[in-house]
Amino acid sequence: MEAMRSLPKSLYSSAVVVAVLCFLPLTLHAQGPTPTAAIRDPAIVPTDRLSEAWWAQRHNAILAGLASHADTELLLIGDSITNNYDKAQPPNEDFQPIWQQYYAPRKALNLGFSGDTTANVLWRLDHGEISGLHPKAAIVLIGTNNTGFFHQTAEETETGIDAVVKDIEHHLPETKILLLGIIPTRLPSKELNFDVNSYLGAHYAGGEDPQVTYMDISVIFYEGGSLNDSIFYDPYLNPPRASLHPNTLGQRMMASAIEATVARLVGDTPIKPLPIPVPPSPQP
Repeated sequence: MEAMRSLPKSLYSSAVVVAVLCFLPLTLHAQGPTPTAAIRDPAIVPTDRLSEAWWAQRHNAILAGLASHADTELLLIGDSITNNYDKAQPPNEDFQPIWQQYYAPRKALNLGFSGDTTANVLWRLDHGEISGLHPKAAIVLIGTNNTGFFHQTAEETETGIDAVVKDIEHHLPETKILLLGIIPTRLPSKELNFDVNSYLGAHYAGGEDPQVTYMDISVIFYEGGSLNDSIFYDPYLNPPRASLHPNTLGQRMMASAIEATVARLVGDTPIKPLPIPVPPSPQP
């Protein structure tokens, strides 16, 4: 610094600026990632929905009931499609009989929350919903809300699903994971979901992660090359909505399609599916 003071005044000022700039990057680096970088992918930031009364009530009920589910063999983790197993509303939303047939005998626990994204699932996993459990397997179906209603990119959604898988593996290292591809929809996000499923297949179907089995059962929702709207209940609503949620028949087809794999992961005998009736046509 003494040598710098011997410089002419104009050069001395420039030298001080250069010295400050030289130290500035080191100071910023020492502070770690910027807040913007930390939230760049919202799909991996654990996020609660406790401001929604029903969501908070469901979460707290699960925590309160964990002691009675200590012998759970199977978890179902996801969004509304999983949450729907709590419904018993014939004819289009009668899912309890399917639950009783396929999942109740395995002492399954339903951890599906309508409207959840990967970020919400991460928060729930990290806030006690699987504490003290030792299930043999977990079925994971998540991501359609990321792309469909939160307008996240395929890449963000993929990272979020990866994070959910890793979080389950962290909390439940002995539990096998059946990861399902996002099911088809008529929402504008359907093309993004194709990209997500392509990524999941490339990343998990090859057995690189021995704890994860990946299945894309999209084919069961198509007929003659087109999405079969008659096996979704959204077209039956008033007013009708874009196909997104499997109806009673669609959910039974889905449970049947994954049953052999679920039985293998849990280590029991596959449950024989019931005859599937011909579905009615959606209301105009």
